[in-house]
Order: sequence, then structure tokens, then C-alpha cells
Amino acid sequence: MSDDIIGGIMATAGREPGRTAIIDGRGREISYGELARRVKAVRTAMNGTDGRDGTDGRDGTDGRDGTDGRDGTDGGLRPGDGVLFAVRPGVDAVVLALGAVAAGGTLVLADPGLAPEVLGARMTATRPRWVVAESLLYTLSGPLKGLARRRGLLLPNLRDPLPGRPVRHLYTGPWLPGVPRAALRLSRILRSPGASAPERPAASPDTPDPIAADQPAAVIFTSGTTARPRGVVHTRGSLAAGLALFRSAFPLGPGDVVHTDQLMLGLPALLAGATWSLPGDGDPAEEMAARGATHTFAVPVHLDRLLRRTPRLPETLRYLLLGAAPAPPAVLRRAVEAGPEVLSVYAMTEALPIAIASAREKLAQAEGDLLGAPLPGVGVRIADDGELFVSGPHLARRYLGEDPLEEIATGDLVRIEEGRLVLLGRKKDMILRDGVNIYPGLYEPAVAALPGVAEAAIVGLADPETGDEEVVLAVIPAGGYDEGLLRKALPAIIDAAALPDRIEPLDAFPRSGRADKLDRAALRDLVTRRA
Repeated sequence: MSDDIIGGIMATAGREPGRTAIIDGRGREISYGELARRVKAVRTAMNGTDGRDGTDGRDGTDGRDGTDGRDGTDGGLRPGDGVLFAVRPGVDAVVLALGAVAAGGTLVLADPGLAPEVLGARMTATRPRWVVAESLLYTLSGPLKGLARRRGLLLPNLRDPLPGRPVRHLYTGPWLPGVPRAALRLSRILRSPGASAPERPAASPDTPDPIAADQPAAVIFTSGTTARPRGVVHTRGSLAAGLALFRSAFPLGPGDVVHTDQLMLGLPALLAGATWSLPGDGDPAEEMAARGATHTFAVPVHLDRLLRRTPRLPETLRYLLLGAAPAPPAVLRRAVEAGPEVLSVYAMTEALPIAIASAREKLAQAEGDLLGAPLPGVGVRIADDGELFVSGPHLARRYLGEDPLEEIATGDLVRIEEGRLVLLGRKKDMILRDGVNIYPGLYEPAVAALPGVAEAAIVGLADPETGDEEVVLAVIPAGGYDEGLLRKALPAIIDAAALPDRIEPLDAFPRSGRADKLDRAALRDLVTRRA
């Protein structure tokens, strides 16, 4: 398999041109041959290799948008140029993302809702030369900006993301007010004569271009201050290596249907010659059944909601992957009962993935949260304090503006049992009481598996004078919850030095982010107020 993500997908298209590559949210299909044609057309247009910019003066503008038809740039995209990307999941998003990377661009995701100063810092760090976005977003971030703000929608300024630095624009959808006059339109690019022209033969997938594999493909921001945002830089090669690890963990090939909006599971489908099924607005279980889905991905909170409505998943579904946050035992048990093989993925933005464990293995783990054996080629090192460090070909190249990475500190405290990683907790979440280190992740799965408990989380509340911490066990009660019985059961599963000082039953845990991860800082605040 190619060690370049673009080369790998194009090689698959060459082998399987007539096979269905993608099914969109409305059930429309696109073949591998058509996908490759569209990706090449976008690449050609962004490189400017045909000497045209894709516009013909009939884009619906009348010159009254404050522009003069010139964007101030000097030709097409150059290798390494940043591409601010704001397109919702769909066929157009896949085509544009692959086309931009194939042209040499580095994708920078424009997340809606970012505070202006945060977005400004990210734009300064990446200095994009292109914007690829939906036409509606230009309108909502321009002429209708006030209305969008009143509706609670905060969008970046797509027309001028970095004042004083001209950018070129490529948009999808119909022309709308706010779209720059000289912008390239995706539908016109795909209809242009050059989009159907035969291309020179590609390099053999067995002899990949090392320069292409080392080309930055995406910057993913994870944290950092506005003065120094933390951006993870992945290359075409590191992404391809990560996708290969996913494919090594479970069978995936032609004839399979992968139902997900997640790139890190959809792209392995394209590399393997399978069909990527994009969710629509309907019931997920019904969509999977109608499309004959064989693989899908979910975050635990969303899966919990689905299984409460549909306890049994479609019979065609062979693999259900869980990720982004730890899954409570109750959710794992329901997932196993739903039918498919359930695999829990341990990964981080800098290294996708690291280890995979089955739900049955996790439920059988007596202490801690089983992560699984490191995947082939993934290097692991455990520091003296128990923190896990990871290396391997799937590792991000570097953090933006920093030296190349040799390994990454995960922030997770682990131990190794029979060659498998067991999570003890986050380094920053370790609790110190009476001189004893307490690792919440060592006990939370076992507590959550007790009768009457749906979920459990342990947090520490520091005494401002002594620094010693009160240990609080927060639980979401299930049917038959009894605090007295819970207290009696705890000494059998929690070391005496780690027994909680207080138990707080809550209606729900505070969560954050797209994956609805447990927000421990907010949980600490909540139990502090209830003290």
C-alpha cells in the first residue's frame, strides 16, 4: 500500500473505477472513477496549471461587492500553502479536502464558534493563502453576520481571514452575497473541459514519491493560548500510516460499507476499496440497515442514546468502533448485546491510532481501563512517573512552529499487563491525599459496573492551605441505586487509601466538545458548589 494518502486513494480508484466510493447523506452514489476525476479537477484548478481561474464573469456578481476581480495573489496554490477549510461533511467536502491536499495544500479547519482572538491567532500561525468554504458561510460571516450572531452562530471572516494578506477562494454551492467575485466555483471547475482530460500516468503505488509523503497535509489545533496556539501538523505519509493501522485492526475491503462522518474511518474505507456511507438526517439504525452498513463509528454518549432507542443494530453490521472518550461499562454491555463486534480505539490527535481493545476484553478487566496491545509499528515508552510516550510512523510531524517530533507525551498514566496497556488515569487528574497518589481511571470502570450505577467519575478538590485533596466520587444513579449499598461495595474494588470522602449523585455529568467528553474541571466546580 502507498505511504501517501492521496497516492493510495488514487491507486484504489485505478483498480476499482466502477465501484461505489461514497454514498452521500441523501443516498446518492459516486464511483471511484468519478471521485478521482473530481479530485484531479480541484487539484488542477488550485494549482492554476491550466492558466484559468475557473470563473467566466457569469457568477452572479455585478462588481458591487467591494472587489475589483483581482485577489492580489500570484498564481495557484504552492506546496505548503495553508488552506482555510469550512465545508460540512459530504461528497463535496471529501473532494475538496483531497483535491486541496493533492495540490500541495495544508488544511486548516475553521471551526464555527471560535472566539475572534483565537481564530486570529490561528490564522497568524498558519497564514492561509486559500479559503475553501460553502457559499452560505460567506453570507453568514459577511452580509448576514449580525443576524448570525443574534442566532448564536459565531463564524470567522472567510473573505479576509488575515487582514493585509490576500487569499484566493474556492466555494461550493450557489453563488450568494458575500462570496468574493473572483472566487472559483466547484461546480464550474467540475464542468470545465480540463476536468475530463486524461492525466499523465501516475507514479507506481509501489514506488511512492517521498516528497509527497512528507508534505504537510493538515494542521489540527488542540490547545494553546491565543499568543501561541498549539497546532498538530500531520503529513500525507503520517496520515496514511495511521489509516493503515486502522485497516490492520479489523477486516475492511471491497464490498464493505463504512457508515460514518469521521475522516479517520471514512478514508481507510477509500484506501481499501470499500464504500464510505455518509450519514443523513434520518434514524442512524435505519440508515445503516438500508445501506447494508458493515462498519460504523460512534462516541460513547451518542451510542448510548442510539441503543436506548434501538437495542439491536442491523445484522449486516460486523464492527462497531468506539472512540474519543472512555465508554462506561453499561454502554459497553449494551453495545455487545446489540450484535456487532465492538472495538474501543485509543488514540490522540498526534498519533491516530495507538491501541484497540474489544468491549469484551475491557469488561473483563478487573482494575483500570484496558486500552489493548500497541498496534504494529507503534512504539511505547513508560516514564518513571508512569506517563505513556508514543512514537511510530503515524506520529504527527511536529507542532506548528516547533522542532520535529520523535515521540509524544500522552498525558496518560498507564501500566503494562501481559503486553497490553492499562490506563490508570490522566496525569493532570491524579489526586494526592495523605501523600498517596490516586489514579481515578484505575477505579472508575469498576464503580460504574456496580448495580445501580450508570456512570462514575472521581475528582479531587484541593485544600487551598494544605494542598491535600478531598476525594469525591460522583455517580449518575441507575435503577435500584442505594448509596448505603454502594459504600459497602466500594472497599472490594477501591484501595483503602483511595476510598472517597464523599459521594455525590448527579443527574448528568458536564461534558464538552464534539465527542461530549467528560469535563472534569466543570465537574469539580459542580461538586464544590454542592459541598
